[in-house]
Amino acid sequence: MRVHLCAVGRLRGGPEADLISDYVTRFDRTGRALGLGPLSIVEVEDRKGGGMGAEAELLRRAVPKGAVICCLDERGKVEASPAFSNRLAGWRDTGRSDVAFVIGGADGLDPGLRREADHLLSFGAMVWPHMLARVMLTEQLYRAASILAGSPYHRV
Repeated sequence: MRVHLCAVGRLRGGPEADLISDYVTRFDRTGRALGLGPLSIVEVEDRKGGGMGAEAELLRRAVPKGAVICCLDERGKVEASPAFSNRLAGWRDTGRSDVAFVIGGADGLDPGLRREADHLLSFGAMVWPHMLARVMLTEQLYRAASILAGSPYHRV
């Protein structure tokens, strides 16, 4: 199952970009034998200033047809890493060929896009900067693959 991270905003160089690159590499390496990956990152930017609605339209275009849509949203479900890994494996095991993790812009996600999602995922009640949310998501994807592979990376 191919994994897509679709996000509003462009990631510039720096420590966040380095961490994301490292976790994407780790995920791709670990996930390959598990039928997960590759992980691609699609960035969209609303240059017209159209707000959440315009961002949502760009994000919809970035999501592959038929993909599971998982939006990161503070109102979503908080899951432990093993539960997240089981959810990812479940999508893969039901024959889904793509999953898209969607991160909105500074004002969050358009309510219509949230309603279209198959799943809403939260990293807690706190709001995280978009670049840190990307780091956290790529790390959790790698952790999920490690859990599914039986690797000692995840410790309880």
